[in-house]
Amino acid sequence: MLEHVPRWLGHWLRGVRAGHAGLIAVQPGIVTTAQQLALSSPAFADGARLPERFTADGDGVSPPLLWDAPPDGTAAFALVVEDADAPAPHPLVHAILWRIDPGERRLPEGALSDATEAAGGIVGRNSFLARGWLPPDPPTGHGSHDYVFQLFALDELKDIGDAPGRSDVLGALQGHVIATGILTGTYSRGETMPLSPGAQAVPT
Repeated sequence: MLEHVPRWLGHWLRGVRAGHAGLIAVQPGIVTTAQQLALSSPAFADGARLPERFTADGDGVSPPLLWDAPPDGTAAFALVVEDADAPAPHPLVHAILWRIDPGERRLPEGALSDATEAAGGIVGRNSFLARGWLPPDPPTGHGSHDYVFQLFALDELKDIGDAPGRSDVLGALQGHVIATGILTGTYSRGETMPLSPGAQAVPT
């Protein structure tokens, strides 16, 4: 959808970004402990560019994720993926997975695509009000976007409906997060990206 935004408009909007301060993980009352989860993906490194297959320029499937054992007392996990650089007042939600089984340690590739349940959890609504994975689709020329995967270990299993949205999750997380894992993938269109040291830069 946003691939059709003209390059000049994307460039003009470069300074308009939701900001990392709007991410769920940094909202007051969400993360009240220093305990961390090691969240990773076999498809990309933390801070690295997302492979095209996971974006609107490729197959648009959700990436695989891995995480380590949570603290004792974990009743469930919750996953929220947000674009901190969306040209909007708030980060754009790309995926919600609520009530993940506490015994799970992975999310297979494509698990969030056109699904209602994954890893024992309930797939919620993204910012386009559809259930499942919203593939990264930044405006051409807008610069690099951070897609932040936020995994929360919860001490209580709450029922927030069969298609929860961002506000539902935000309220249910308050006071119940006992560990957090963060993984960031980047993506951009119309940017000059170096292939490797000494190689000629090419537009993406």
